[in-house]
Amino acid sequence: MRDERGRLLLIRRGRDPGAGLWSIPGGKVEQGESDHEALTREMREETGLVVAVGDHVGSVERPAPGGLFEIHDYRCSITAGDLSPGDDADAATWVDLAMFTTLDDRNALVAGLCATLSDWGELPR
Repeated sequence: MRDERGRLLLIRRGRDPGAGLWSIPGGKVEQGESDHEALTREMREETGLVVAVGDHVGSVERPAPGGLFEIHDYRCSITAGDLSPGDDADAATWVDLAMFTTLDDRNALVAGLCATLSDWGELPR
């Protein structure tokens, strides 16, 4: 998700997988939930923001204990709330391209995030 300045919303993961690393908000789809319902719930839990889910941006698979995570990303817009980390996020912030690149250079992003967002044309501005 981007703000009106084109900055990307990142959370720092408070738990594994990827504890201490920065990523885009997200999480598991609970049984009986649609992707949109899960995304709305996870955004509120991790960031304090209420969002409207938009177009699908892309999908990727990542290694997971005992298999693979299948990750689907969507564009979102904020409809309510104030940015505040929660649930398994211990920090949340908006980053521009310079800060995103710095985090990538320091290996502070979850594996593959920069390359995936670049492939999708979704890097921050």
